[in-house]
Amino acid sequence: MKTFKIGTRGSLLAVTQSSLILKELESISGQKFELVKISTQGDQITDRPLWQLEGKDFFTKELDEALLSKQVDLVVHSYKDLGSLRPEGIELAAITERRFAHDILFIKKETITKLKDWKGIFKIGTSSPRRIANITKSVASFIPHLTENNIKVECEMLRGNVNTRLGKLKNDQYDAIILALAGIERLAHTEESKRELTELLNGMNYMILPQSTFPSAASQGALGIEMFAGRDDNGELKSYISKLFHAPTGEEVSREREAFKSYGGGCHLAVGIHVKKVKNYFLHIHSGEVDGVRVEKKFLEGAESFTGKFHKIFVGLPTSKIAGAVTDQYLDKKPLLHSFESSKKHLFITSRHTLENLEHNHPELAQGLWAAGTKTWRELIKSGHWVNGCSDSLGVADLEMIKTSKALEIIHPNLNQEWVTLSHTDASSTLGEVIPSYERIPMPVDEAWKKDLYSAEAYFWSSFPQYTHYVEAFPEIKTKAHFCGLGKTFDEFTKASITIHPLSGMDQINTLLKA
Repeated sequence: MKTFKIGTRGSLLAVTQSSLILKELESISGQKFELVKISTQGDQITDRPLWQLEGKDFFTKELDEALLSKQVDLVVHSYKDLGSLRPEGIELAAITERRFAHDILFIKKETITKLKDWKGIFKIGTSSPRRIANITKSVASFIPHLTENNIKVECEMLRGNVNTRLGKLKNDQYDAIILALAGIERLAHTEESKRELTELLNGMNYMILPQSTFPSAASQGALGIEMFAGRDDNGELKSYISKLFHAPTGEEVSREREAFKSYGGGCHLAVGIHVKKVKNYFLHIHSGEVDGVRVEKKFLEGAESFTGKFHKIFVGLPTSKIAGAVTDQYLDKKPLLHSFESSKKHLFITSRHTLENLEHNHPELAQGLWAAGTKTWRELIKSGHWVNGCSDSLGVADLEMIKTSKALEIIHPNLNQEWVTLSHTDASSTLGEVIPSYERIPMPVDEAWKKDLYSAEAYFWSSFPQYTHYVEAFPEIKTKAHFCGLGKTFDEFTKASITIHPLSGMDQINTLLKA
């Protein structure tokens, strides 16, 4: 039996994720693998942000040298630590499947109880220029009471390994901190690191930051496994490692790294870049700053372009900021009150129209609150509710993944049990029981509005039942162009074999209109 050496940084997280890869490789190959801990410059210097240091490759140089000098046979990296230009002689042998790519905000439960009467600045620990740019701009609107009380959010430097950072939060050096969820999750998968993590997360709550507003770092969540390109073993080691390659993740992160490079790259870059494969499309989200100029990009790769094609569009909402849009005046939403057991449950809130029923059922007793999108999230915090995360208007696939989290289960032991979904009377959900919380009521409409509806050339639907109600009452619109987001609505149109065109989000509707 051969023994292969895996080079890794010495932090608890690096050792933990390398140990997970070690177990997989031993299972695949039947050979023995062992870890070799290597200290890097980035691990040694923790009193300054990396972007203030001279040089580059702070977490990889020493590992590269060990690989090229054949002290180790392979190296496991957090793929986001790898620069665009890698040393000659080093080969990327695999990119592992990534899950939990989001950033996560941790906050003490007792801090949440003080938010209503908060005084002074709200301090968030992070040293990432990307996080600083987006957190200071937007996070107050996701935290109860901060915006209404004009509380300023400031970011303060936070370095060190995951355990050190959580320890500083626990000791009240910050009001909240931001970390990568993937790293926290890996720590929960080995006995030793989970034990330490459990102690650190005692008394904590969290907020999973939506990628639509706070895109993570390019490649975040994926591991990159590198080896010496000139290795003389007839491809044996590479054949083992290559079995860990995950093609969809490779497709996503290659696009992220290409965008990262186009902005200049480096640890000073203040732009979050996230690409998510949804169905047969790639959703691109870029947000941050470059040279003091704000960057906000969201587009759908693989979708047919309708840019500037239509004069008038219907938007399936009662109001719209789009000039001249025809809005939904036909279907009124009537709240329904149904009693259910909210205690120790996770509640998924799909719309602001469910809020009356939510308040009727003691949401303060729920274990966690989750929103369908950022708009519903903001409606929830108006009532002072803490929201743990959202599905970003992309269906519930991410929430199904979140339910399996071993790290978040430390805080919410009931996370993987059946959730309660508050939605409309026609809804179904894979998350658990649906509580009908509103119904759609057809309303009388005047001839002027009907004329506007028929003159629209394109229609954006907020749900598939909304579309079916409309085509039943106004069948002439059936032959027009129809659009929706990439979540459950898109799936239902597709299942019904009705031609539907996906959009990256509400913001893209404006691009459909002619100037």
